[in-house]
Formats: sequence, structure tokens, C-alpha cells
Amino acid sequence: MREKICLDERWLFHRGDIERKRPSVKGPIYTGAKTVRERWGAASPAYNDDPDCYKLGVEFSSDRWDWVTLPHDFVIEGEFDKTENNALGYLKYDNAWYRRHFKLEESDRNKRITLYFEGVSGQSAIYVNGCHLYHNFCGYTSFEVDITDFVSFTGDNVIAVYIDSSHHESWWYEGGGIYRHVWLIKTDPVCVDLWGVFVKPEKLADCTWKVPVDVTVKNTLSAQADVEIRTEILDADGNCAASCQTSAVLNPRTDTTVSLETSVTDPVLWQVGKGYLYTAKTQILRDGEVIDEVCDRFGFRTVVCDPEKGLFVNGEHVLIKGVCGHYDCGLVGKAVSDNVFRYKVKMMRDMGANGYRTSHYPQSEALMDALDDAGFIVLDETRWFSSSKEGMEQLEMLIRRDRNRPGVFFWCIGNEEPLFAEERGYRIVETLLARTRQLDPTRPVTAACDRPDTATVYANLDVIGINYGLASYDAVHEKYPDRPVMSTECCATGTTRGWYDEDFPVGGYINAYDRDSSTWFRGREHTWRFITNRPWVMGSYQWIAFEHRGETVWPRLCSQSGAIDLFLQKKDAFYQNKSHWTDEPMIHLLPHWNLAGREGEEIRISAYTNCDAAELFVNGVSMGRVDVEKYSHAEWRAEYVPGKIEVIGYRNGEEVCRDAHETTGRAVSLRLVCENADDVRANGADTAIFSCWTVDDMGREVPTACPTVSFHTNLAGRIIGTGSDVSDHVPLASPVRKMRAGRMGIAVKCGKTPGILKLYAEAEGLNPCRCDVPLA
Repeated sequence: MREKICLDERWLFHRGDIERKRPSVKGPIYTGAKTVRERWGAASPAYNDDPDCYKLGVEFSSDRWDWVTLPHDFVIEGEFDKTENNALGYLKYDNAWYRRHFKLEESDRNKRITLYFEGVSGQSAIYVNGCHLYHNFCGYTSFEVDITDFVSFTGDNVIAVYIDSSHHESWWYEGGGIYRHVWLIKTDPVCVDLWGVFVKPEKLADCTWKVPVDVTVKNTLSAQADVEIRTEILDADGNCAASCQTSAVLNPRTDTTVSLETSVTDPVLWQVGKGYLYTAKTQILRDGEVIDEVCDRFGFRTVVCDPEKGLFVNGEHVLIKGVCGHYDCGLVGKAVSDNVFRYKVKMMRDMGANGYRTSHYPQSEALMDALDDAGFIVLDETRWFSSSKEGMEQLEMLIRRDRNRPGVFFWCIGNEEPLFAEERGYRIVETLLARTRQLDPTRPVTAACDRPDTATVYANLDVIGINYGLASYDAVHEKYPDRPVMSTECCATGTTRGWYDEDFPVGGYINAYDRDSSTWFRGREHTWRFITNRPWVMGSYQWIAFEHRGETVWPRLCSQSGAIDLFLQKKDAFYQNKSHWTDEPMIHLLPHWNLAGREGEEIRISAYTNCDAAELFVNGVSMGRVDVEKYSHAEWRAEYVPGKIEVIGYRNGEEVCRDAHETTGRAVSLRLVCENADDVRANGADTAIFSCWTVDDMGREVPTACPTVSFHTNLAGRIIGTGSDVSDHVPLASPVRKMRAGRMGIAVKCGKTPGILKLYAEAEGLNPCRCDVPLA
């Protein structure tokens, strides 16, 4: 039976290229069937008493190697440097090596052995026992390496991974290293191929669904194989809802796709905002014995893209309230724990979002699982817009991996490519479309195009995708009246959390109020009102959910377009989106009222709300009740006098919500909370996300506090990231951090021993605090 073994632990890591010693014999480096050890002789041992550190025909010096656990991002461990590339985050990108030993049993001898890499940043070369087996050109795609013929069953096996970070394919922070999981997979020589099951539910009359299942089976034997293929459809509780079975004759050394079909009556539907997942359990039987088994999640839902009325899911009209997202997390770089992806999805959901765009590449399986569970509408994007062999393989990887996911509604085959406006782009789209429809004929295909007036690619796409360019929408719709339209990217409105003064480029800060940055980058309110005034637009994917590293100017280290800041603290834009995207009464007041030094100045006071009226009180005096148009905001001007501002939201004349800010005293105590305490375990992999703030002697949060805080933990965890100021250049992992605008984020990697994780915070002149998190 199939074994899938996680190889995330006990990797040796060396940053930088290895100094080569003179080979013991003349001739070129040999990487063929004969191992490097056999050709060149024994190599010197590496650091940490780990022998057999041979690879690529070189002998290593005694340079230091360190033990690391995956996911790992070595670039984020560096120092920020103004002379480095601003688009890539002002960090130095080195080449690097990883090595790991593993053993196989004699019982594994007749099995198929593969390595599955979910993601390696930079171009990478994979070696096993000195033999070069694979080269990956894209830092965002998953890949499998068949190592069956190169392993030893009697001694150590050595995996070596070389990371070449000198070639960049992005204009954002790329990170470096093996930043996703690695798996050792053992199967029978006859097995289901990687991503080899495709479940395609189709609704028939009434409540009956046809469920075709395509299963691609590998036969790596040199002889024919007679097999039975069986698929069971299991509901979320594990009950069997349907099954199907067929037989197949597999030719030697070939892959064979076998089609099965069953039906399900009245299934629970996957819905937007409420994901319900079924599981297809597929087994391969030979001589009556189960020799392989895989499980694939999928869901039942219908999707209609109407060119005049918009998007319908399960017969109900749905407006996409989407956000774009990069892979990285500001507190940890690209080495993001699975539970942190779940927390990020929760934050997006709390903001009111129901859609996510994987900009601009395939993202982690853990994130995709969380999006499916949360009922998000996913626009799933490939990295390279290319019909080259490499580009086609990247597209195929994306589709084969994600085509069972009910949350994936659309395939996106490119982003903002100059070729979109050329005849060459038209030809590339034709090729990509043809392959996409071969792999998955059930989903529409789009491209995120920022050249709507001159695009050649729209002629073939199933859905018109427009980045920004609001002025072009009506003309595009008139030109292609039979095509659905959506905003694949919009807004990109930069704001800095807690900064209510004018823009301050020297410090890297941008005023926190929503606005149009230009006629191209329109504000959130302007854009959302534009979208909702056009029923033929299916919705939008706003740039961007979380601030991300790169795409910036010194001294700032990140883009400022996120609704949530780099260190997972909510910005005013979070609440503005919530006012647009949710129905439960809410109101959010800005700015805070700690504006010392601005006494006597007229202050702009805004309220983001989904109410139809709002009234502001300044020190108990009404500044007037104002009507609030849908998807708009309330605004007043008032002189700054220390005290209290309070806003009340009304619906149909009745108070339904309120928000207030008071001028606080000085900070006297620190406070901590674990934001994802319900989803952390003592498994050595989870990351606990904390927020730190201060309070005055009345227990009120001080929004302008800026102490320097020192953090430490007990042995149940270790601090891996702290952050508050987007222009702070102290290395990310420092346990000492200066707070800006009253808030700070902390990331703590959990250990493996169940118990209580304790995080301590101390600052000069403030009462310290401790936060306890139970770890099971």
C-alpha cells in the first residue's frame, strides 16, 4: 500500500556555493548513471558529523552547515540593505545547498519510490546519491521525482538540492529555499499517478448528479498488468454515498486513463461561504488485493457565468468579493506553516471576502484546502504565460493538482503580459486554451489583462478579465457582449496602518484614508461602487489582502496596498471592506483621538459603515447625523480637542451599532493575545501568531504607543519573527522590536511537547505581561 512520509525534518543547509577542490581524476564532472562518489572517490565530511556529503562531483570544504526544518526560507534571515533590489524586498539572494539522509528497507525493493516537492524557491537541481535527476525552473510549481532506480536498500541515501537564486521570475519578494513540504512516497509499481484522479460532478434533472471519474494509472512494470479500479464517494462523515468499479488491462511501462461513473442523489452542496467537501477514495486492486489507495476531495455545485446578469452558484446570484494574495507572510517570509494559512483565510473571511486570486502562481495545498473549506471563489493562476514546454508543464501542474477543488471556479493563464496586446499573445492563448480544455473542460478560462483597450487575447477567452482600467469596462462589454466580465485586479490603494498625517515618503508612510491614487489605481469605495453599478460584472479581486514584501521604495520594506498589514494587524481598509461586503450592522471610526500637538487643527473624521445613516459626537456634542449612500462612508470635520469621539450607526432611524475613540493616558502596561490559539498544536510545525499592544491606567489601548519590547518564550516554542513598523530594518527574527502605532505582531514556532506555551513581553517603564497557550 501507498506510504507518504513527510521529510520536513533534519535537513542540512549551507548558504552559498561550495568551494570546489581539485578532482582526483581529469575530465568533466560526470552526472550519469555512475554515481559521483564512484567516479571521483570519497568526499570530505560536512559539518555536524554528517558523512557522505558528496554531490555534483565536488569535494566540500569544512564550511559550516546548519540543521534546518522545512518549510525554510533562508533569504528572510538576511539583513535589509538599501543597495539590494527593491522589488525583491531589499534582501540578498544567495545560492544554497540542502542535504538529507534517509533509509529504505529491504521490503521497499520492489516498490516505486518518488520524492514530491511542493515548492522550492529559485531554480533548483535535485540529486539522489550523487545523480542529477531533475531540474526545476519555476519557484512556484510542485514536482515529483522518480528515484526508484537510484536508491539503495542497504545503506544511506542522500538527497541533495541546489538552489540557484540568480535567476528571478518575479517583481515581488521571492524568498529562497525549500519553502514548502517534501514527501517520500512509496507505492506499488502499479499505482495511481500523481494528481491522477479527476472527479467531474454534473447535475442532471431534479436532485440527481452524474459523477464521472477519470483515473490515470501508472504501470512501471515491464509486463502487462490486469487490475480492478474502484472509487467510493464518501460524505464529510465518511459515509459511502455511491461507488463504481471497472477493470483495465495496463500495458507495460505506460500510463493509462480509465473512466468510471456513478451517481449521487441529493448531495449536500458546496456553497459560497460554506464549503462542504466529499471524498473520492480510489483503490487499485490486483488479484483481489488492494495495492494502492488515494483520496481526493471534491464538491457538488453548479456555476453559471451570465454575460448580462453575472455569476450564479447553485442557481443563486453571487457577487465576487475577492482579494488577491501573495504567498509570503510578513512575520516569517515564505516559510509559512499550514495553520498560518488557515488563520489568514479566517481573517479574509472575517473581512467579508468570499474570493481569492492566487496571484500570480500556484499556491500551497494547505491554503487551497482552507479556501475550499471556507467556501471561497478561487481564481487559480499559472506562473508563466508561455506555450513553451516549460510553460505548458507549469499549466498542467496547476490544473491537474487543483481541478477537483470545488472552490476553483476559473483558470487564469497569465497576468499583465505585454504579449496580451500582440498577435503572438493571441497564438499563445490558443495553445494554452486547447491544453486547458483537454485537462479540464468544466471551468472557464480567463487572463488578468491590464491592456483592455488593445488586448488581442479577449477574442478567445471564456471570461474577460480586466486589471484596473475602469474607464474601459463599458467599451469592452460592448465589444464582447457574449462574454462574462470580472475585475481580476483593482484598487491597489496604498495606506499605512495608523498614519493619519499627510504622506511621509522619508519615513515610508502613506495616509491611511481611502482615496484614488490615480485614474488607474482607484480607491476601494470608488471601485466597489463602479463594480456594483454594473450587473454584468461578476465581481472583483482587490489588490491585495495582506501587505507583501517587495514592490516598494526605501525605507519601506513592503507594498502598502493590503487591507491587513505586513505583520497581520488589521488596517482601516479591513473595516472599509467589511462595510462593503457584509450585512451585519457595523461601523468603524477613524482616526484615533490621540493627536497630541494638533490641538486646534481641523481633523478629518470618517466612518466606514454599512448603515444608512451615522451621527458623530465630539466630547458629547453632536456634529450632525448624515445619510450614508450604499457602499459609501460618512465624514465630518471637527477641531481636535482631547477627549472622546463617538459615532452611532442607524438603520431605518434605529441605532444598530457604534464605535468610539478616547484620548488615552500614557501607556503603563503591555498586553498579549494569541490570535490563532484554537489552531496550534505541539507538533513542531504550527506557528502561533500573537498581537502585542499597550494600555493606560484605565485599561484603554494606546494607539500611539512606541515602546521597545523584548519577547521570550519557555521551551514550548521559539520566536521566529516580530514586526510592527514597515520601515524597520532590524532583522525579522529579532526578539527585541520597537512598536509603531500601538501594535505589533509576533510569530512563535511551537515545539513537540504538549503543555503550555508561554510568551513573555517586557519593556522599560511598562508592566510586563505573559500569554499562555495550551498545546495538545
